[in-house]
Amino acid sequence: METKAIAKYVRMSPMKVGIVLDLIRGKNVNEARAILQYTPKDAAVVVNKILNSAIANAENNNDLDASNLFVSEAFVGAGPTLRRFTPHAQGRAFPIKKRTSHITVVVKERE
Repeated sequence: METKAIAKYVRMSPMKVGIVLDLIRGKNVNEARAILQYTPKDAAVVVNKILNSAIANAENNNDLDASNLFVSEAFVGAGPTLRRFTPHAQGRAFPIKKRTSHITVVVKERE
């Protein structure tokens, strides 16, 4: 039995979120929480919320035991990019791409 939690339109680059997700993939949920708590990246706060949501979904919706759960999948996809412009010399404008992410964390019960 697997349970997942999804956060969409997170205002963070998928590449930066992916670095944090690589740290917790395949780990026990208690170990993953500890890793995220001491990871000095802004994405760790967001991923921790999603992990806690996935654990709560598993406990409340599927009646799974939280101590037996592990992170089976953790992936990020690119959301829509906000395009902004910054002024430059001689009337030119340079583009700024403000990227967004769709983050998914899947937890399973270890057999």
